[in-house]
Amino acid sequence: MNTVQSIIIAIVEGITEFLPVSSTGHMIIAQKLLGVESSEFVNLFTVNIQFGAILSVVVLYRKKFIEPVKPGNIQGIRLQRFIHQFDFYLKLLVAFLPAAFFGLLFNNYINTLLESVVVVAISLVLGGIVLLFVDNWFRKPSGNQEISYPKALKIGFFQVISMIPGVSRAAATIIGGLAQKLTRKNAAEFSFFLAVPTMLAASVLELYKAYHVITPENIKILLLGNVVAFVVAMMAIKGFISFLTKHGFRVFGYYRIVVGLVILLLLMLGVDLNMVM
Repeated sequence: MNTVQSIIIAIVEGITEFLPVSSTGHMIIAQKLLGVESSEFVNLFTVNIQFGAILSVVVLYRKKFIEPVKPGNIQGIRLQRFIHQFDFYLKLLVAFLPAAFFGLLFNNYINTLLESVVVVAISLVLGGIVLLFVDNWFRKPSGNQEISYPKALKIGFFQVISMIPGVSRAAATIIGGLAQKLTRKNAAEFSFFLAVPTMLAASVLELYKAYHVITPENIKILLLGNVVAFVVAMMAIKGFISFLTKHGFRVFGYYRIVVGLVILLLLMLGVDLNMVM
């Protein structure tokens, strides 16, 4: 993988990480089109740069992750804010646990699926069909938008589905939030928050498994990919929240179906997707 290839893949990641279109699936497709052969470092790169993208969530929602306490506040308010902050992180942990459990259990199998364009294409189509109907399924959000621990756990189980390449972590967790009667905006934001511990854990695990392939040159590529993914994701998040609130999921559903069908058609025609652009 050279510098140009790493930048292109990182741009794809930054744009798609928080959209319900599957960032992993798009990175696999980009990798194939760029002629990047699968290797331990390439697998590490595609997982690790997702951490760069989710850091944009921490920056954009920094008051949610680190609630500021102004000097002069009375002790009772400080304690109340600490409890609120602790409750927020604990709910993220509860939502993260299902993915942590199943991710460790099926890690090798998931890595095998990451190399399959066919799996990605089928997942894109099936997920796209689901997105065509999501807006009709969850029309009436609850008046109570607080995310309880049971709700967080249920959303966490939805996230497990996204371990299949092409499903989309964002789509699975946002739909999980809608199923708990959250508004589109609140479901999307909780999906963003949940990405932080999820992708942090995945990045650390992948770094631990593939540390032996890290060279000074590879470190430069990893850092560059994370920076590019971070900057692009910062712009993508703002636009996505606005679009989703106004227009819903249908456009993303059509997009997924078209992309998935095009890939399947190319494969059936015998086109080698491992070509250089």
